[in-house]
Amino acid sequence: MIFVVQNDCDASELQPAVEWLRSGGIVAFPTDTFYGLAVDSRSQSAVRALFDLKGRGAQAALPFVASDRAQVERWCGVLSPSSARLADRFWPGPLSLVLNAPAAIVAEAIGGGESLAIRVPAARIARLLAEAWGEPLPATSANRSGEPPASTAAALADLARDPRVLVIDGGTTPGGLPSAIVDARGASAVRVRDGAIAWSRVLESLQA
Repeated sequence: MIFVVQNDCDASELQPAVEWLRSGGIVAFPTDTFYGLAVDSRSQSAVRALFDLKGRGAQAALPFVASDRAQVERWCGVLSPSSARLADRFWPGPLSLVLNAPAAIVAEAIGGGESLAIRVPAARIARLLAEAWGEPLPATSANRSGEPPASTAAALADLARDPRVLVIDGGTTPGGLPSAIVDARGASAVRVRDGAIAWSRVLESLQA
């Protein structure tokens, strides 16, 4: 199933996607890089369906997106001073912060660990979907493992035809580098993954 939304839509227009998630389905949606895939991270069967769709190993943790910093803190707890500084500087945008995972999500969603990578994306539709859902959502790339990510709904190809998938067609996404991932919970920030925001900019923001 595919439905088209404009970038100036409001959260109420995404209710079909919310209902799909509640039923255990998978939603493909545009982010500020490529299309992502979301499921209810509290549902073991939904998370397993997502891994099955992607052909992805269950040991790989899912990245998350949120509507805003307040939603992140309601879910993961108050940010450390360094994490808060980075969030204020780079959100919305392509910087993911490693934070403690809430107990409510299933272990498979975070690869059996105790933390997750989460960001507030620049893409308005992605933020609205998290707002409409009421908590952060997984946003793993919308592709089968080993294949290139999709920047349009049409490029989802077979994924869009899978009966478990509902597609929010929000047009063409920018593509580019993935989000940088930083763990700033401790005394010193740790570079977890290079990405769209250079490590030098992260350090500059923490030293300012």
